[in-house]
Formats: sequence, C-alpha cells, structure tokens
Amino acid sequence: MLWVAIIGLVMTVAAVALAARRVLFLYKLATIGPPAPERIEYAKNNVGAEVKAQLVEVFGQKKLLKWTPSGVAHFFVMWAFFILLTVYIEAYGAIIQGAITGEADFHIPLIGTWPVLGFLQDFIAVACLLGLIAFAVIRIKNSPKKLGRGSRFSGSHLGGAWLVLFMIFNIIWTLFLARGAAVNTGNFPYESGAFASEAVASILPTSELLEEIALLLHIGFMLVFLVIVVNSKHLHIFTAPLNVLFSRRPDALGPAPEMRVDGKPVDFEDEDLDPERLGRGKIADTTWKGFLDFYTCTECGRCQSQCPAWNTDKPLSPKMLILDQRDHAFAVAPYLMATEEQRAHAGQDVLALLEKPLVGEDGVIHPDVLWSCTNCGACVEQCPVDIEHIDHILDMRRYQVMVESSFPTEAGVMVKNLENKGNPWGMSEMKRADWIEELDFEVQLIDEKMPEDTEYLFWVGCAGALEDRAKKTTKAVAELLHIAGVKFAVLGPMEACSGDPARRLGMEFLFNMLAQQNIETLNEAGVKKIVATCPHCFNTLANEYPQLGGTYEVVHHTQLLAKLVDEGKLVPVAPIEEKITYHDPCFLGRHNKVYSQPRDIMSKVPGVQTQEMHRHKDRGFCCGAGGARMWMEERIGKRINTERVDEALTTDPDTISTACPFCLVMLGDSINEKKNSGEAKETLEVVDVSQLLIKSIKGEPAEPAATS
Repeated sequence: MLWVAIIGLVMTVAAVALAARRVLFLYKLATIGPPAPERIEYAKNNVGAEVKAQLVEVFGQKKLLKWTPSGVAHFFVMWAFFILLTVYIEAYGAIIQGAITGEADFHIPLIGTWPVLGFLQDFIAVACLLGLIAFAVIRIKNSPKKLGRGSRFSGSHLGGAWLVLFMIFNIIWTLFLARGAAVNTGNFPYESGAFASEAVASILPTSELLEEIALLLHIGFMLVFLVIVVNSKHLHIFTAPLNVLFSRRPDALGPAPEMRVDGKPVDFEDEDLDPERLGRGKIADTTWKGFLDFYTCTECGRCQSQCPAWNTDKPLSPKMLILDQRDHAFAVAPYLMATEEQRAHAGQDVLALLEKPLVGEDGVIHPDVLWSCTNCGACVEQCPVDIEHIDHILDMRRYQVMVESSFPTEAGVMVKNLENKGNPWGMSEMKRADWIEELDFEVQLIDEKMPEDTEYLFWVGCAGALEDRAKKTTKAVAELLHIAGVKFAVLGPMEACSGDPARRLGMEFLFNMLAQQNIETLNEAGVKKIVATCPHCFNTLANEYPQLGGTYEVVHHTQLLAKLVDEGKLVPVAPIEEKITYHDPCFLGRHNKVYSQPRDIMSKVPGVQTQEMHRHKDRGFCCGAGGARMWMEERIGKRINTERVDEALTTDPDTISTACPFCLVMLGDSINEKKNSGEAKETLEVVDVSQLLIKSIKGEPAEPAATS
C-alpha cells in the first residue's frame, strides 16, 4: 500500500495547492472594492438568526424545496457531500494505515463499524446517483435549444454544468467500486448495512490490486472535482453558506440598503463628499458582498423564470445581470489587482477594459436591462442562495442618476415634481385634503400636534390623496375606521411623498430630503402609530425611515381592517355574490410578507367566491409599477400589467381585488383596454379589498377603480 499512499499524497498536495491558489485569488478580487462592515456587524449581533438561517436555508434547503422535483434532487446531492466526508476519512485512513502497517482495514474510531453508518453512506450515495439522473432529465427537458428564452437555463454556462454532473457521477461509481472491492478483501469496516456496496462486491473479483486502484481513482476524481469546483459556478458549494450568513435579514427584501461610501452611510451635507463615489459605476466599486453574490450564483435560472420583465420579453434577466458582472470581473481581475507600475505599462485595450462602465450602450449592463426592473423582489425571493439582485440594480441606478444624470426622460418629470411639489404628479399640496370634502363625517386634520385621543395617523400617500381611483380606497378606509370607532387624523397639506419613487429610481439625495422632511413633521406632531394604504409608503415608513432616525409602529390598512373584523368592530353582512381573484402587491406581499390579511377580509364577506391566480403569494406576478416604473413608459415587449390581467382573466372573475393604489391604476388601465377590445366583460372591475368590505358592511355598491 506504500505506492498507493505516495500517489495519493502527491495528488492531494497538488490539488489542494491549485485550489488554495484559486481561493486566494478569489479573496483578493472580492476585497479590492469598498468594505461592507454592516454585514459583519449584523451577523455578530444576530447569532441566533444566522444559525437559524444556516439550518433552514443551507442544511434544510428551504428555498430549493419550493420547487419539489429539482429541490429533492439537490437535497440528496448536497447531503451526499456532507455524509460522504466519512468515506474520505475512511479512504485516507486506509492508505495511511496501509503504508505504515500494511493493513488497510481502517475504520473511524467509535462509530466506524456501526451498520447504520454503512447503510447511511450507501443510501445517500444511491440517492445522489438518482439526483444526478433527475438533474440530467431536468436539463434535457428544459434545454435552451428547445425552449429558447423560455428555458430557465437560457444564458447559463451549460458545458460546466454537465462537466460537474459527470464528475460527481465518477465519484459515486468509483466509491462503490472501492467499497465493493474492500468487502471482498476483508478491509471493509461494516459487516452489514452497506447494501449497495455488498451488491457491487457480489459481481467483483477478490483483488487487493483492484481495491487499491479503485481507492486511488475515487480520491483522484474527488481531487479533480475540487479543482473544478473552485474554478466554476459550483463554487457555491463553499460560498453559499457565507452568502446566506451575510445576506440582509430577514430576507433581503423590505428596505432598500442605505447608500454607503467606504462602508459608512453617505452624508449628503459633507462638503468633502466625492460625487463620483455615489453608487456603482465600475466593477471595482463592488463590495465584497457583491462579489460573494457573483461567486455564489448557481446559474439555476429560478430568478429569471419568475422575473416579470423577462417574462414579458424585456432584456432584464436577474441571472444574467449577475453573470455578466461576474464574467467582466474575472476578465479584468488581473489588471484590477496589478500594481500602478504594471498598469502604466498596460496597453490601451487593457486600460479600456478597466475603465469599461458597468452601465451603458457599450457597458457591461445595457441601460434597458437596468431600467426594466420593477423591484418586485421575485428574483430575491426565489434565489436559493440569497443573492440580492435588487441591491445591485439600485447601486447602479444611483450612479446613473446622481453621477451620470442618465435615466429615462419621463422619470425626470417625476423627479422635478417631487422636488417642487412634494408629489410625483406635480399637483398642489393643498389638494391633498380634497377627498375629505366628499365624506359625510369629519376627519381630523393635524395642525401641529396629534390630538391626545387619536390612535393612528392615517398616511394617505400621494396616490391616495391625488389619484381619482386611489382616492376611492382612501375614502373607504377612512369610513371603515370611522365605523369601527378608531380615532385617526391626517396630515393633509403637511404630508409629502414618502420618497419611495425617488429611492427606487436611484435618486438617493431626493429620498433623503423628502424622508427627513416627513420625519421632522411626524416627530413634531408626536406620531407613534401609522396606518398606510399604499404598500410602497408602508414599506418606506416601516422599514426605511428607521435608517434616518424615524421609527414608528406602521401597519398596512389590510392588517388593521382584518384585526377590526376579527374583533367584531367591523361586521360585513350584505352578501357579495361575486367570483373574485386577488392580486398580491409586491411591496405588501414579497417585501413584507402580508399575504393572509387581505384574503382573511374577503373570506369574511358573505357570498364571495375567491379564486387564486396561478402565480400568487410569494410567486405573485408584478403589476409593473414598482421601482419607479409607474412613471416610465414601457416600450419593450408586452406590458407587464397586460400579462397580469391576462392571467387574472383565466379565473373568469367578476372582480379583481388588490390592496395597492399603484396596482389599482395599472390593472385598471389594462382592464379598460381589454374591455375596449372585447377581451373582458364590461362588468369586470378592479377594487381595493377595503371597498369590498365597506360595500358588504353598508350594503351599497363599491366604487369601481377601473374607470378614470
């Protein structure tokens, strides 16, 4: 066995050296950009949450198992890596012991002869083999050659994936060959349990040479696989736990990340602030967490398959957004890590590559890709390794908007309106309270301080105050709160835009200005609790204002109304004999996990028959308005709102309900188009859940929102 030990040792040293060299290269490349101390700080301060994330997402494969066939296959293949580590301990132990004593019957101390361990090793190896077959079938069935952009593997590096499957297969068959040979020579540590190894042994000759060759083959394939892994997309085997560890909690949705320079939140009043460092303009501006995202992408395409932009023939693929940056990073890596002297002697081609912008007609990312994103979060929600696509997009948008002044023209009108009038429509702030005049009861307008007997500030929002269709929701919610005896007040002209459209566009400076103005108003008024009808305002007030010192107890109107219904303070009595399908607003659902309350309200309304669309809850499809897209023209591909309404129509609804003013407008516009073309029945309307509730409580028709 001495020759086996020598060859095994040489192979191991060579493979580990090559792998270590690659790991060092990846580390140096990742740390060339700005730091991200907040990631490390959070992980340190939330050990319990991080341990839970590792158990649930990494070891439990929670996200992968949402897609059952491929998820189960991956579960067994992944656990094979963990459990079969014991086989490698046995293999190296055997060759070392054989070289020293001449005996190769090594076993792991204490547990090394337990039949249950032998059974577990064989079971997981067989399960891994079946998983490989499942992966092969899935890849053939979903081949881009057959399905084009309909394949979630479209754009992925397919050759590398097949190579990895082939290498894992080699590891498994050589494992059984080595174990079967060891059974026949008497060197196998298990007398029973290892059913597959014993079956293989029954067809093999008894030969120590065969055992030694099989052992070397098994170790050799494993070592070659190690080198391949650290040079391929399967690097995620090692980086996925790290990416999960340092991802934003609770799930990388909710608040947009603060803009940072050198790891510190940006102070826009700092006279020494270099505007060129705002956002991300070149690959070198990427933090180590961004590089970790690059390294961890498995190219599975789940994000791509769920993206509303990609599904409506737009150029944005969240997967390719990450892969294009990764490929560019690897292309420029030698020059990024070069010394100034080395760069000085580089050619013009090299310098041009280094200076290549992240976004541009000739950039790494085309502008149409960047501006197609609705920030819906479907990509982040579905990513099994916690890649934060929206963070990448926002950082690039920030640079484009604040440094390059390059963004869709119509969005510029929205920005000017926010700057001058405090709302995206550019209407007078005095119109913010006009809706109150249409009610038959008094609504308290805050002058300076919240009245002592007032429980909630009703944050009406720009759409709720100024957009005719959304105003119907505002009036319905106000009336419901009045009926339930909930004391509330509104800011009226003192309220300004929450800043969500500015932030999601990338205009962080304007967001800060609006947010600080609102926080000052809220704090001076003594506001503690807020109810908001707009999920974008809700998300901004609840999750993003704390970044600037504004912390309040914020609820969405569906959460509050569901609670009031449960408490018996709101009692729906009049039946609504309608078939209704509910559309999940992205910033209420995926971003804040509010799925049940709107449905709970509808379930309490007599006569309502609910029918879910194919894509709903965490797989819900966007209306197309998020990410400031509400104020941009949709010129490429099919309109996202049209795609969503087409899906809604498959349920043959009488009414489409939702819980967001943006969704009301987008879905309503598409429904009107469908009516005009005869594709939808004339009675079909889109209404807010609150409108259904007030209709049942009062026994009066709900005001439709699909007409303007």
